[in-house]
Amino acid sequence: MGELEDAVMTRVWKWNRPVTVREVLEDIQQERSIAYTTVMTVLDNLHQKGWVRREAEGRAYRYEAVSTRAAYAAALMNDAWSQSDNPAAALVAFFGMMSEEQRRALSDAVRIVQGPESPGPAEQPDDTRPAEPREERGPGESAARNPGSATERGGR
Repeated sequence: MGELEDAVMTRVWKWNRPVTVREVLEDIQQERSIAYTTVMTVLDNLHQKGWVRREAEGRAYRYEAVSTRAAYAAALMNDAWSQSDNPAAALVAFFGMMSEEQRRALSDAVRIVQGPESPGPAEQPDDTRPAEPREERGPGESAARNPGSATERGGR
């Protein structure tokens, strides 16, 4: 997303109510010169992307955020990550840019997503680890779709 879209969304979240193009325009104009039609186009684009909903009020629209700033930030990160030709390298580079506080927040987020029932590999007791090496599979590839898997060989 562009800088202007961010500026518009920041105001929509900050005010936490349906806003008009004129309100957003007047607030942004305190910082820089911008045309009414530019703000109108940005809000229309945000509406088409699903970030704001709008309701007609006379000849104008009132715009309201559809999701939170956190969801917006997550979508931006996901979009940037998905455009990488090497997602693992992109993540390593991203993690390298993080502050210690951001790394702690990331660790907390991973624990929340995994839940208390999902210890990391270093935390698993030895008796729960497989006795023999597993076949390497790509993400989302199940044993049923892998012709050489133990499942299709009858468990042998």
